[in-house]
Amino acid sequence: SPAASQFSGLLGTVYRRGNLNFTRDGSALISPVGNRISLFDLKNNKCETFPLATRLNIVCVGLSPDGSLAILIDEEGAALLVSLIGKCVIHRFYFHKPVHSVSFSPDGKKFVITKDNIALMYHAPGRKREFNAFVLDKTYYGPYDETTCIDWTDDSKCFAVGSKDMSTWVFGAERWANLIYYSLGGHKDVIVACFFEENSLDLYTISQDAALCVWQCDTELDGLKPIPPKDAAREENAEKNDEEFLEESKGEVIRGKANPNEQETRDKVKYSRVAKYFFNKEGDFNNLTSAAYHKKTHLLVTGFASGVFHLHELPDFNLIHSLSISDQRIASISINCTGDWIAFGCSGLGQLLVWEWQSESYVLKQQGHFNSMVSLAYSPDGQYIVTGGEDGKVKVWNTLSSFCFVTFTEHTSGVTAVTFTSSGYVILSASLDGTVRAFDLHRYRNFRTFTSPRPSQFSCLAVDSSGEIVSAGSQDSFEIFIWSMQSGRLLDVLSGHEGPISSLSFNPMKCVLASASWDKTVKLWDMLDSWRTKETLILNSDVLVVAFRPDGKELAVAALNGQITFWDHENAVQIGSIEGRHDLQMGRKELDKITAKQAAKGKSFTTLCYSADGQSILAGGLSKFVCIYNIKEQILMKKFEISCNFSLDAMEEYLDRRKMTEFGSMALIDEGAGDEDGVAIPLPGVKRGDMSYRHFKPEIRVTCLRFSPTGRSWAATTTEGLLIYSLDSGLIFDPFELDIDVTPSNIRKTLHQKEYTMAIVMAFKLNEKKLIQEVMEAVPSNEVDVVCSSLPDLYVEKVLEFLASALEISCHLEFYLIWAHKLLMLHGQKLKTRSVKLLPVIQFLQKSIQRHFEDVSKLCEWNIYNIKYALAISQQRGMKRLAEETSVDEDDLDSDSDYLM
Repeated sequence: SPAASQFSGLLGTVYRRGNLNFTRDGSALISPVGNRISLFDLKNNKCETFPLATRLNIVCVGLSPDGSLAILIDEEGAALLVSLIGKCVIHRFYFHKPVHSVSFSPDGKKFVITKDNIALMYHAPGRKREFNAFVLDKTYYGPYDETTCIDWTDDSKCFAVGSKDMSTWVFGAERWANLIYYSLGGHKDVIVACFFEENSLDLYTISQDAALCVWQCDTELDGLKPIPPKDAAREENAEKNDEEFLEESKGEVIRGKANPNEQETRDKVKYSRVAKYFFNKEGDFNNLTSAAYHKKTHLLVTGFASGVFHLHELPDFNLIHSLSISDQRIASISINCTGDWIAFGCSGLGQLLVWEWQSESYVLKQQGHFNSMVSLAYSPDGQYIVTGGEDGKVKVWNTLSSFCFVTFTEHTSGVTAVTFTSSGYVILSASLDGTVRAFDLHRYRNFRTFTSPRPSQFSCLAVDSSGEIVSAGSQDSFEIFIWSMQSGRLLDVLSGHEGPISSLSFNPMKCVLASASWDKTVKLWDMLDSWRTKETLILNSDVLVVAFRPDGKELAVAALNGQITFWDHENAVQIGSIEGRHDLQMGRKELDKITAKQAAKGKSFTTLCYSADGQSILAGGLSKFVCIYNIKEQILMKKFEISCNFSLDAMEEYLDRRKMTEFGSMALIDEGAGDEDGVAIPLPGVKRGDMSYRHFKPEIRVTCLRFSPTGRSWAATTTEGLLIYSLDSGLIFDPFELDIDVTPSNIRKTLHQKEYTMAIVMAFKLNEKKLIQEVMEAVPSNEVDVVCSSLPDLYVEKVLEFLASALEISCHLEFYLIWAHKLLMLHGQKLKTRSVKLLPVIQFLQKSIQRHFEDVSKLCEWNIYNIKYALAISQQRGMKRLAEETSVDEDDLDSDSDYLM
């Protein structure tokens, strides 16, 4: 049942904002995507999104040195302590103010966060279970303005903090006699990054105006002296007296002075500036936005607002490389532990790159849709998903690896609809630019472009089951255009609707097209009978979406009044309806003057999709919920909350009184718009900077829903990205026709007696995946034929479903293929009678086999050429040896003839 689905992945967006982190072994990258985090496994070419989310967009991520814990902090300073091994939330904490950065000490015992103009040091969560995972140790004061970045010395004795007041502060993590704090100036702009040299107190500081200062310390790390015990006790008492007057305990408080007197600096650590370098004085380069430093290889990487990045070798400041990745600012940079791979995050484009600088090649290059995604479609075998966006791009994603492997950019305006043909190798897309384009997945090219006689904006698209007839509905001329895929010619223009065409759907079993329009009708056109209107279904409200059941015997229609109606289209009779307006549960927008309840009265479902077995229907619209209804019973089975991200608009149900002032909502006021992007708010009359720039919240909505043909998962395009929900059968105990005698020990006993069919039936009754696998793999391959022929009909379907899921992960490829082959050969005729019901299972099996076929065929082809090469080499050597031997034999013959003479 689709109601048992769980969130399994996020595609379509790879990076939004925040800092990137490589895992401890350097082979995987953690990227914040809105209010979730994705892990990109670069060695195995896979991506997964963790099933946990913060309340708002994630701003910074801190990774523990052992790679097991992460701290995620959102825009308002709410933090989650997350286990990267168990992928679950361990602890929640609230820092009360926005946090700029977070960093664990190299020994993993402490971590520092920067907020406002202070740095807070906490005890890091240990291996024991603690009541409070975040215990404040020390509070550091010093900078006048907001703090921006943190870096630790290698032995965790000290850390440095950069600030917007152009100063950098070095603080002792413990109380050292000769280093409590030290303030470094020398810059004329905001400090973007500061880095300690390897095993040293020497420091590099980098500011936004593209200047680098090199600081040398007169003391080594070993030269830091602990405070004598007497002085320490006296200081502690003084701190306690201070704390009595404070409202909350701030741990130990360390207050730094920018200009300490001579007495305070006597016998203390001193810094001197050795050098100051400028990256480039040209206008493009003067806005440095991010930096990263690899201590072992002395490699400094800096990113700029113009999309350019530089690689320098320190301390000599030798330029190694310079490259432009886009024209947008580089928001985050990270280097992996070996220093080979550099990750760049570009929030303007939602782009993520991993660059191998020595070979000058990309390890990963992914980019989501620039604007929101509008539509999606599954390939017939469920292996791929195609998405179309408002940015005019058509992207194809692999559902297994979650990576986009091809992007088509031929459209010049927003894409409104995408679909696969039945072959699975052709993608069709309709756009507002007045074209429908066909793309070939063999050669990755746009091989057909369909246009209308007069330019029209196409709002919807459908292709028949043969893949020969392409139809698109127009938004402005109220017509439906029909083309031939083979020739690309316009075959006919269907007119009759009196409003914009909102949706088209072909019957999967017959050549009948259903078209929905805002004129409150659904028309059915027979494609084989000279395009005549077969039927017109009259509704009470504007029709928004229409969908056929997978067996083609039922039609679902969603209208503007929030109703979903079901029709027997053969007889033009309505057979059921669902009142869905109250289930949609619209959220309240920040600037709305009416309540969410009142706003919901005008809302409706804008996308519909049948489940693969045709028993349930998914519906979504301008809301954060997706509803799943049982069609027969006409009841709501489950509501999925697509997002819990309050950084999006229309999420709240009620008005937040805290945001209301006597002048109206706080959302109307631009607070520091553009600060994040380093774009200062321009003064009146100043041309530099975009005067129209305003901070806005995107509105949560579900634009398209599709069910996978395999019946195992469904996908939704939303403001968050492309979300995939799939069945997780491993966690649920779901027995089938269970008897009291069916126990694991009895199953194993039956197996031991070589009663294989009986054992399989018993294992499926208990329905435990591990046990079924054990029983199936215990059957000798020469017995498979006999066992398949004696299996009851009811269990054939279950065995096929098990084989499909086992083939995805098992290495016993030939063994399971024998099973699949024998089952389909022996039971093919009986299965054919139930083909409509069994189609999802068969497609799931096909998807698993197809994937293996692609992998193995590539391997075989590669090996064929290797073998041919090896054979050619050996033949060449053989010929050479033969030639040498024959020449030796000729010499011998000559000497023999001389002797005879």
